[in-house]
Amino acid sequence: TLPETVGVYLHSPCFFLMQFDLFLLLRNQPEVKMHQVIEGLKADSSNFTLERKPFLILGGSIHYFRVPKAYWEDRLLKLKACGLNTLTTYVPWNLHEPERGVFDFEGELDLEAYLGLAASLGIWVILRPGPYICAEWDLGGLPSWLLRDQNMRLRTTYPGFTAAVDSYFDHLIKKVAPYQYSRGGPIIAVQVENEYGSYATDEEYMPFIKEALLSRGITELLVTSDNKDGLKLGGVKGALETINFQKLDPEEIKYLEKIQPQKPKMVMEYWSGWFDLWGGLHHVFPAEGKTHHFTEILKLDMSINLYMFHGGTNFGFMSGAFAVGRPSPAPMVTSYDYDAPLSEAGDYTTKYHLLRNLFTVPLPKPPEATERNSYRPVIVRQHLSLWSCLDFTEQPFKSEKPVNMENLPVNNNNGQAYGYTLYETIISSGGSLKSLNNIRDRALVFVEKQFVGVLDYKEQELSIPDGKGKRTLGLLVENCGRVNYGKTLDEQRKGLVGDIQLNANILRDFMIHSLDMKPDFVSRFVPFNYPFFVSSVWLCLQGWSKGVVFVNGKNLGRYWSVGPQQTLYVPGAWLSRWDNEVLHLTFNYLLLSRLFSLVLSWKIHNLDYKHRAQ
Repeated sequence: TLPETVGVYLHSPCFFLMQFDLFLLLRNQPEVKMHQVIEGLKADSSNFTLERKPFLILGGSIHYFRVPKAYWEDRLLKLKACGLNTLTTYVPWNLHEPERGVFDFEGELDLEAYLGLAASLGIWVILRPGPYICAEWDLGGLPSWLLRDQNMRLRTTYPGFTAAVDSYFDHLIKKVAPYQYSRGGPIIAVQVENEYGSYATDEEYMPFIKEALLSRGITELLVTSDNKDGLKLGGVKGALETINFQKLDPEEIKYLEKIQPQKPKMVMEYWSGWFDLWGGLHHVFPAEGKTHHFTEILKLDMSINLYMFHGGTNFGFMSGAFAVGRPSPAPMVTSYDYDAPLSEAGDYTTKYHLLRNLFTVPLPKPPEATERNSYRPVIVRQHLSLWSCLDFTEQPFKSEKPVNMENLPVNNNNGQAYGYTLYETIISSGGSLKSLNNIRDRALVFVEKQFVGVLDYKEQELSIPDGKGKRTLGLLVENCGRVNYGKTLDEQRKGLVGDIQLNANILRDFMIHSLDMKPDFVSRFVPFNYPFFVSSVWLCLQGWSKGVVFVNGKNLGRYWSVGPQQTLYVPGAWLSRWDNEVLHLTFNYLLLSRLFSLVLSWKIHNLDYKHRAQ
């Protein structure tokens, strides 16, 4: 066996149709009766009770939005076979409401199907609907269009924010409320916001979120989630406080008992691993140590939720950035492997087997190990330059001053959320180009379509060569991911957020092109197909510098040669049996390249995650 290598659960066509029929059934029956309603989860004594019996929550986090829908059942069956009884999941507002008033709960975002599937498998659910979720997710799950308001104060009772939350909850809660325990469903608890104690700028905010849930029909046990320091400010009356940590500290447990005597103790997030940053190291924690902590927590009669049990992938542009204690934000990698018990591709790891072995009671048989295949290296047949790609974009926007991405008049006046923005202006001399720290986050600089250098947080000045007459200066600005944690959420506007200076002159009169890489943009390219067989694979990008890859219109995410991640996960469920289309935006040669066969190295394919990451 290769416990942390490539591959995912491969469905046969018949199984695929059965699963699809199940989802349709669940959609048509929103109140899934997985049990007889007796009494829901209670926290009235030092132990939880469920159905009037003592209940220990053994939970694991699997986020539906980080896992292809075709593999939800495989992952949940593996959770149950590991001895866990409860699933926890966040709900990402920015995916479900990509434009103000436009909601998406279909396909890969079908939350009702996910809850219904948990119910059908006999798994309880703790729902964590936010609106802020952190999760190493872009802007902590908050939609970028909120930042069009220059006075926006996120996670407060600022009217512009609360009005947006009310509208979102109007749609979200009516979908999840039928899946509560009291209505025969799997949801036994609902979290109020997330880690607010680490933010805590408005004492009226948590009561507002609590009331927003209750007034729309949430009746199950309410909980909050914070680290030890956050416990001092993150609670709200009527909600059970839970704690988050990576290392078991008896003093933290004593503090939780002190502020909440005669109540059940729970670790809402026991961090099974950690996230990775571009340019950093891949985090690996000894499986034996994590298993030991798990055992010690249970000895304290504490309920526990493994964050993460299965991390999955930050597909698209959804990975966030880390800024706490840093001079500038550090973007997070595409993989959300998290060194979890199940790998990014859903494979069993040593942690999984050690955890499963802790249980002496009979457990369900785990699903079979997943199929793996290898493919030939790529041959690049055709390419388009960046400038040719502009023919596939909407008309550029003219502006005297630079305009940040979120305030561009695109996407029905919701601004540009992700991707790249090209700012062009005319210059008549060379000299010193200064960003004045107004580039968010990284800009490739061109003069007359010729690459001359990079500006970012570290490099804020660049020499522009002299030339004759008027020339076009271009800045292709990349949004590398918005900060998802800390007190700078209101400052996460991207693109050019202020003036750019050449010598002593502030540049003016811009033509601004939006390259948001949304599906409709990708679909404008003439299709080139090549044969490819169905299986889950890893796309090896060694030798390429920086960019994004799309497979059959789905954005696999960013890659960057600085590591630690050197491959992109390609779910087999997203591949067709015969012809597949791969679109590769790369900054190696500033080309948008159409690839005819998938890059995959057998050597990379068979190394474990730790070695691949290095």
